[in-house]
Amino acid sequence: LMVWLRRTTHYLFIVVVAVNSTLLTINAGDYIFYTDWAWTSFVVFSISQSTMLVVGAIYYMLFTGVPGTATYYATIMTIYTWVAKGAWFALGYPYDFIAVPVWIPSAMLLDLTYWATRRNKHAAILIGGTLVGLSLPLFNMINLLLVRDPLEMAFKYPRPTLPPYMTPIEPQVGKFYNSPVALGAGAGAVLSVPIAALGAKLNTWTYRWMAA
Repeated sequence: LMVWLRRTTHYLFIVVVAVNSTLLTINAGDYIFYTDWAWTSFVVFSISQSTMLVVGAIYYMLFTGVPGTATYYATIMTIYTWVAKGAWFALGYPYDFIAVPVWIPSAMLLDLTYWATRRNKHAAILIGGTLVGLSLPLFNMINLLLVRDPLEMAFKYPRPTLPPYMTPIEPQVGKFYNSPVALGAGAGAVLSVPIAALGAKLNTWTYRWMAA
């Protein structure tokens, strides 16, 4: 009974934190920010989402020791954000008003790294963290290309909840950077590794706390 209870508690904990990670994304304006500012601040979005995903995903993957937990974590985040998208749609906004970030494929790469290296924590941090940072901007740019017209959505349907300084602006093509995917992937790959290491360290601290 105690083994079953501990395992159930672990997975329930993952659900709770994944939902809270998604709430953080929503409340920070990131997934609204993602649609509105897609062509001017995609690098900022890429770095924030890859680091946020990797810290939680690797924490719970190492916590359970089960390859697949990272994908499970990303799936919960995705479902919850789709629920939020549905809520905006129910309020009368168009279907393309919110573009849901793509977390799952990057989390799958993290899981595959952990599985392929026979549950090697350091390989998961170095290789998995790098793969998350490299892949997330690519998957999300493909996702954005499928949105009808992010700028039209941004200007036609202003967000009453956003502060004035987050009001969308017209993109200055080539002024800030020439390749947002490449820049986001490069910066994300570098930053996701230390953040993955932080997630792994948090896992160690958790076990020490539970053992105390």
